[in-house]
Amino acid sequence: MESPFRLVDLDRSAPPPPSTDQVLVGVATRPTTVPAGFDVVLTADPGAPRPWVTCAEPLVAAERVGDVVGRRPAASLTLVQVLRMGAGLSPGEKLLVESLAYSALQGGAEFRSWRDAIPPRRPRPAATPVRLRRVGDRLTVVLNRPWVRNAFDAATRDALCEALEVAVADPTILRVDLCGAGAAFCSGGDLGEFGTSRDPAEAHRVRVARSPAALLLRCASKVTARLHGACVGAGIELAAFAGRVTAAPDTFVRLPEIEMGLIPGAGGTASLPVRIGRHRTAYLALSGIRLTAPEALRWGLVDEITGNGPHGGH
Repeated sequence: MESPFRLVDLDRSAPPPPSTDQVLVGVATRPTTVPAGFDVVLTADPGAPRPWVTCAEPLVAAERVGDVVGRRPAASLTLVQVLRMGAGLSPGEKLLVESLAYSALQGGAEFRSWRDAIPPRRPRPAATPVRLRRVGDRLTVVLNRPWVRNAFDAATRDALCEALEVAVADPTILRVDLCGAGAAFCSGGDLGEFGTSRDPAEAHRVRVARSPAALLLRCASKVTARLHGACVGAGIELAAFAGRVTAAPDTFVRLPEIEMGLIPGAGGTASLPVRIGRHRTAYLALSGIRLTAPEALRWGLVDEITGNGPHGGH
């Protein structure tokens, strides 16, 4: 069986034919047209355009990706396959494919080994996981579990769906601000209940039926996501659907799911490629790097860096 990872020096080697069972990473001194089939392309050129990722040491960055792929081959290959397919799918179809792939990985050995290795955590629910405030034609939606940095649990998902259903259904709401209370916008999936579902097929059904991502697609032009602090996993996947995304200077972005044996499951394989392309999305997920607010701005993941701190706590 071939290695799931392949590194190609594009300065020296001709690109290989595309492969469905390898993560293909290219490095080059100067960015050129990206050959078909590559999932990540790295360069040291500071002016490299999308889809290239600029790194101080491209070979070192590529080796880090290779290490992750070697430890999590099923999740890594599933990620790049889903991202490749996305180019030919509608936004709704992308969400379906992502959910099916995510559910398949939930039943896999990589996710089980990660789950078994983390200590159990006690759920810390909120009486009101999402707060709403309306003034005139403006609706403010605030993720409201600051004691866990607004970690995304099932109750938060359901409450956010209810809030977004209001925004979709009410034509008098012209602006929606999506914020997070406390020190962070959203730290990702709540580890207190993460992976507790024993039925991946049922989890897929629920994920499709109760999808904040699908609702955000329907009202995106109204929505401004106002990021600060941690924007991890679902925290950036959902925010990226917004028509406008602003970030406080302390904002950072990360996709941690591959190390868990999963892929982004809150819509990230549909939302992020629209903003930054599939190659940079793949790199963000496969490397697990922390993207700062200025880096996110350069990539186009956010539209503006604001001088303000947390928005949702006021």
